[in-house]
Amino acid sequence: MRPITKLWIAIAILAILSPIGLMLPEIFKAGSAWGEWGIDEIKELAGYIPDGISRLSNIKTALMPDYSLRGWEGKGLLHQSIAYIISGFLGAALVAVIILLIGKKLSSKK
Repeated sequence: MRPITKLWIAIAILAILSPIGLMLPEIFKAGSAWGEWGIDEIKELAGYIPDGISRLSNIKTALMPDYSLRGWEGKGLLHQSIAYIISGFLGAALVAVIILLIGKKLSSKK
């Protein structure tokens, strides 16, 4: 098996396992997944909102807010898990396309 095939298999496995970050906090009643906090949760955890976060929080716009599909925001854990997997595959594909384009651009200069 070629190394690139092994890499894609590993990426697919990681994308499929990504909903574990949703499931474990749900199972253990731990609140949000680590690092997935909104501004309100950061203020509750830290006691304040850092200046940089409050300044930049309104600027960002995500392609898939909360790693979810449009209309699936309030759905259950199964829908959220499927959306996480789709988000993982789309993210990996986007990064791969960008790397391929950069590679072609750099190799064409030689």
